[in-house]
Amino acid sequence: MEVDVRRDGGGAQQAVTLACDTIYALSSGRPPSAIAVLRVSGPQAGPAVEALAGHIPSPRRAALAEIRHPNTHELLDSALLLWMPGPGSVTGEDIAELHLHGGRAVVDAVQDALAGLPGLRPAVPGEFTRRAFDNGRIDLNEAEGLADLLLAETQSQRRQAQSAAAGELSARLATWRQTLLDLSARAEAMIDFSDEGEVSDAGLEGLRRDAAGLADSLDAMLVSAPAERLRDGVRVVIAGPTNSGKSSLFNRLVERDAAIASPIAGTTRDLIEAPVAIGGVPFLFVDTAGLRQSSDPIESEGVERAAAAVEGADIVLWLGEVDGAPRREEVILVHSRSDIRPGQALPRQIAVSAKTGANIAVLIGEITCRALALLPPEGSTVLNRRQRTGIAEIASSLHYLSRSDGLIIVAEHLRVALRVCDALTGRAGVENMLDALFARFCLGK
Repeated sequence: MEVDVRRDGGGAQQAVTLACDTIYALSSGRPPSAIAVLRVSGPQAGPAVEALAGHIPSPRRAALAEIRHPNTHELLDSALLLWMPGPGSVTGEDIAELHLHGGRAVVDAVQDALAGLPGLRPAVPGEFTRRAFDNGRIDLNEAEGLADLLLAETQSQRRQAQSAAAGELSARLATWRQTLLDLSARAEAMIDFSDEGEVSDAGLEGLRRDAAGLADSLDAMLVSAPAERLRDGVRVVIAGPTNSGKSSLFNRLVERDAAIASPIAGTTRDLIEAPVAIGGVPFLFVDTAGLRQSSDPIESEGVERAAAAVEGADIVLWLGEVDGAPRREEVILVHSRSDIRPGQALPRQIAVSAKTGANIAVLIGEITCRALALLPPEGSTVLNRRQRTGIAEIASSLHYLSRSDGLIIVAEHLRVALRVCDALTGRAGVENMLDALFARFCLGK
C-alpha cells in the first residue's frame, strides 16, 4: 500500500495516510519498563492479532494470550490483549493493544513480527490522533487540547488542556454554528420572498438584532487571557544596563546556572530563556544583554534583541535607574546586589541579593501576584491564537451584517461566518496546518 510520507523543514516525518493502511507503534514509554503497550490500528488489526495470538478476544475485555512469531511460531511473550472494533474506538478504526512485558528484546521481537505481516507499517508521530480526527472522533480544537495535555507541566496547564480535549470550546462552537445556520436560513428565506414584497422591516431588524447578540457573546470571549500565556508561560524579562546583576538574578530565579554571571560588562549578548513553574504558575524567564551604546556589532545586535524582548514581555524586572525604566505597568523595579549596596533602594524598588538570597522570596511573590492577574481564571474557556483570530472574524462579519441594508450582503456575511466556524472545528480550510499540529504528538499517540 502506498503511503505519502513527507518531511517538514526540521526533518520530522509527517504522513498523509490512506484509510486502508494499518499502523502500529509503541504507545507507552521507552523500554525497559514494567509494561509496554503496542497499539495497532486499521483494517488489518484483527488479522494481525490472529496471526500473533491465534484468536481475537471479545471486544473490550482483556484476555491473556501467548504471542508467537507468525512464521516460526516461537514464543515471544505472554501478554494481555485488548480488542476494540471500529467505529467505536478512539481512532474510529479497528484497534488492538498488546500489553507486553516491557523489556527491549520483547518489544523489538513483537514489532519485528508485526513488520513482517502484510499491510502493516510503523506509525509516524501523531498518526493515531490524526486518524481520530479524520474519522470524526475528535475535532481540531480537541486535538489541539490533547497536544497541549501531552506537554502540560503545571496543574493549571493540565486543567486547561483537559477542558479543550474534552470538547468545551467545541460544544460552544456547535451552538454558535447552529445559530449561524438559523440566521442564514432566515436571510435566504427573506431573499426568496423579497420579489413578492413579503419581507418586512421588522423581520430584517430582528435578524440584525439576533446577529448582534451572537457577536456580543463572541466579543465577550475575546477579552480572556490568551492560551499561549498559560501554555508557554508568563514571559518575565530581566532588563537593565550592563553589569547590573541581571544574569545573577536570572540564575537565582531559575535555580540553576543557566547564564554566565561575570563582573565584566557585556558578558550576555543574546537572549537566554528558561521555563520554570513556581507555585503552579508557568513562567518563561528571559535574561538579556545590558542596554547601552556599543561599537561592537555583535553586542549591538544583542542590545536590539533585549529591547525587543522588553517590548514583548508580560512582566519586566528592571535593574537600572528608576528614571530609565520602561514606561509600562508591567514593570517591577528591582534594586539588585543589596548585599554590597545596602540602603540605596528607593521606596518603589524591591531590594534583593542574588548572592545571599535576601528578599528573593518577596520578589517571587510580587512576580507571581502579577502573573496570576495575567492568566485566565480557573474554569474559563481559553483561546489560542488560531481560535481567537477565527472568532474575531466571525464577530466582525456579524457586526458588519448588523449595519448592512442589503439582504444579499447580509446573507453573504453569514456564509463567511459559517465558513470560518467550520475552519475552527476542522470541517474545512485547515489542511495546511494539520501536519504541523499532529507532528507535535509523540510516536504512538
